[in-house]
Formats: sequence, C-alpha cells, structure tokens
Amino acid sequence: MKKLYVGNLSPEASEGDIRELFTQFGTVRAISVAVDVFSHKCRGFGFIEMEGHEARAAIAGLNGKMFKDRPLKVNEERPREQRRRR
Repeated sequence: MKKLYVGNLSPEASEGDIRELFTQFGTVRAISVAVDVFSHKCRGFGFIEMEGHEARAAIAGLNGKMFKDRPLKVNEERPREQRRRR
C-alpha cells in the first residue's frame, strides 16, 4: 500500500472529484482531503492510498495534469524529516 500526496488542488475540488480522477488508475483504498474549517473548501492538498503498482501508475499519469484549471502535483508521501525545509 502506498500513500500519495496530491497538491495544488483547486478550492472547488471535492473528495468525490479526486476519487473519480484516481480510480482510472486503480482502487482508491482511502482518501483524505484537507478542508478549511470555516469555508469547508479544499485547502489545496490531500492524501490517497492505493496499491503500489496502481499508485505508481497514478503518479505517472496525473503528475502535472490539469485538473480544474490547475496542474496537479502527485508524488509519494515522504516522512516529515525527508521533506524540504523552508
């Protein structure tokens, strides 16, 4: 099982929209989209869990693809210590 990070999502993106987008590459086991507490709109990122080979196909097929007028950023989730520091 692989956990994918999905970034640069539109505020109008819903969990259902994202699930539909990823199911073309395989079964989505779990999905978690960050939502603003006050507006209840997408905060621009989320996480998807898929099987390994399906996750790799989703990364190859969706990274950089336009979704709701924004290019998606899709990659494997990295542990906190491996993320780039600002």
